[in-house]
Amino acid sequence: MLIDRCEFNVGDVIEGRYRVVGILGEGSFGKVYKVSDHNSTVYALKLLRLWDVHPDIREILIKRFKMEYETGRINCENLVQASDFGVIGGNPFIVMEFCSGGDLTPLLGNAVERTPSICRDILCGLNALHMQGKVHRDLKPENVLFKSTGIAALTDFGIAGDRNHRMTERNILGRPKQMFGTYAYMPPEQVNRSRGQATVLPTTDIFSFGVLTYQLLTGRLPFGQLEGLSDLPDYQKRAKNGEWSKSCVLRMPYGDVWAELFSGCLAPSIKDRYQSVRTVMEVLERLPEVPGSNFVRQPVMPAFNSAMDVSRPKGCALRLLQGEGYGNVYPLDAMLGAGHILTIGRDADNSLHLVESHSSYLSRKHCCIEVDDSRLSWTIRDGQWDKANRMWKNSSNGTFVNSTQVTELGHKLSDGDIIAIGDFRLRFEKNG
Repeated sequence: MLIDRCEFNVGDVIEGRYRVVGILGEGSFGKVYKVSDHNSTVYALKLLRLWDVHPDIREILIKRFKMEYETGRINCENLVQASDFGVIGGNPFIVMEFCSGGDLTPLLGNAVERTPSICRDILCGLNALHMQGKVHRDLKPENVLFKSTGIAALTDFGIAGDRNHRMTERNILGRPKQMFGTYAYMPPEQVNRSRGQATVLPTTDIFSFGVLTYQLLTGRLPFGQLEGLSDLPDYQKRAKNGEWSKSCVLRMPYGDVWAELFSGCLAPSIKDRYQSVRTVMEVLERLPEVPGSNFVRQPVMPAFNSAMDVSRPKGCALRLLQGEGYGNVYPLDAMLGAGHILTIGRDADNSLHLVESHSSYLSRKHCCIEVDDSRLSWTIRDGQWDKANRMWKNSSNGTFVNSTQVTELGHKLSDGDIIAIGDFRLRFEKNG
């Protein structure tokens, strides 16, 4: 593939549509321009500079870039919206909302009275992502922007839902200093990932939200000083032990409510942490400054360059929200035929064969779904029956439903449940 070097200056026009007004940011593989269209509407245009990228990783970066565009199409005012995708000289670009209010950084420790409403905006954005099977994975002050209306919105979805930690370190707009800063917001399981901890869950974002909110409220990080790499081991050790500073929080108005919120968000164990943003919001709503919240399921947006039918399927189905084959809908009744068990994994002999080209977090025989005789009750179980050894064999990295780990004993599925297996997210949809 021929890639041109595309450097733009103020006054240049990109693809005959977007005139460059200024430069907003630059990183290892990308550059963000402030642009305007023929109607003088201002946008942010993010260009992936493939000419600076080794050919071996271009394909996966392009896929991630398209995924970022797709994520920006989720219809939620608390997510920075993507409006256009294009390619110039072989380099893809995304056109997004321009948020004139800047990011969250200047408000850290300086906006106690605004903290509840800002937190609500962030939680609404996270809820929209999680309902579409995505995990942000890089929630930090620089990735919370303010629109001209004052609404806070999440941005930078380049690694949303990406379970490969190596890719975090070469984030599209990442620099070493920025990467170091990101460690302050990472939960213990994301820092020390190993086999069996490969599936990133919404609880990752909930931990990061706790760190961000603590910093917004107090002006400090919860686990102590983090001024340089020499501070990092002690900081991460305190995070792993759940040793966050409570004293300054308890002295604040409604300190007991804030302390309860941080205890649930910053729990080092995934099992002890709040499992959903809804639970966090229930605690936050006890603060009088926060209006009542009405979480609604966000509508599914069309995939990149796709005419995918997003209408509800007849009967029961699995919709692929994340992973290769994005947007595919698998009708369970038709796949089962006259049987009662549907197997899922990366081996070709599974009922649902999922393909992984760039990772191996999905087991060959990862999980299975069983239906009862009435075809009304669907149960997912981790692992499958190993006929050769006459025993049940669990998956390597686990099966999760809405952040809760599923065992071989099974979990009864409900409409809208998000199933996380390896690098894949599927939504169970039940019609009729």
